[in-house]
Amino acid sequence: MSCGSSGSQQKKAIDSSGTKVVTDFIIPDTTLIPNDKYGELVRYGRELMLNTARYIGPDGSAGKYLGNKMNCTNCHQDAGTKAFSFNLMTSHDNYPQYRGREGKVLTLAERVNNCVTRPHNGKPLPLDSKEMVAFLSYFRWISSFVPKDKPFKGAKNLHVTFPAIAANPEKGQHLYQENCARCHGVQGEGQWNEDKSTYIYPPLWGNSAYQPGSSMHRVIKQAEWLKNNMPYDKVKPGVAFLTDQEAMDIAAFVNNDEIHPRPNPKSFDYPHIEEKAIDYDHGPFKDSFSVAQHKYGPYQPIIDFYKNNGLKAVY
Repeated sequence: MSCGSSGSQQKKAIDSSGTKVVTDFIIPDTTLIPNDKYGELVRYGRELMLNTARYIGPDGSAGKYLGNKMNCTNCHQDAGTKAFSFNLMTSHDNYPQYRGREGKVLTLAERVNNCVTRPHNGKPLPLDSKEMVAFLSYFRWISSFVPKDKPFKGAKNLHVTFPAIAANPEKGQHLYQENCARCHGVQGEGQWNEDKSTYIYPPLWGNSAYQPGSSMHRVIKQAEWLKNNMPYDKVKPGVAFLTDQEAMDIAAFVNNDEIHPRPNPKSFDYPHIEEKAIDYDHGPFKDSFSVAQHKYGPYQPIIDFYKNNGLKAVY
């Protein structure tokens, strides 16, 4: 679902007349990384975001922590700085924070390890390792570009409007073949780079893809991401190519576990079921809606149930 770090908005784009146009997206200037020991770790953290498999993948030069050869930037595009793409520029400021999936307050380091263990199907990095400190140093540095008094454009994914009908995996299959298969493969296998050290386009299902429990395995979350980022050569920042319904249908197809195998997660989390995301497809639930409706929708009846019972619907 990503082309690594390609397709980013440029801080100074060139329009058809040759004029430099400054965009309204925040894009950190890497030439401003300090030339000191801290800066060395910032640069390494950015490298880890862009080339995760090279350093900590199954054949990693710095340690073998990931269970697959995907890179962080496959989802957090442009090393976590692309607008509307699981942007990470406020992560340093937002942690520690309470996470319903774990039912406790997590540090940013613990949240990094959640990505290492779930989407990457791996084992946690030591909290005092050079790699973990580099990740945290990089997140601190990119946070310095963020205004502290107001949200910035692209900090969150574009929201989708929930249709009155369920997301349709069968329609999603047709849309996938039209829009996604040319990069990610007919069987969702992705495309290797030349030496098979990582992917040009990551796999979307199979034993080398993300686990159930990952954010991308939730239909709403994936649809929000698709809306702004795919197809990468047809979408524009903040301007969707896919309709909300199409994004939901593609996400439903990609995450259809009846036909698409995935690595087995060690747990399905959410110790407090009233905090469970409404599109999380593993019970028990606080309500009486089916597993299928939680996975594919329609979601508005679930949201209404939570609201009518004085609960917060998470999605």
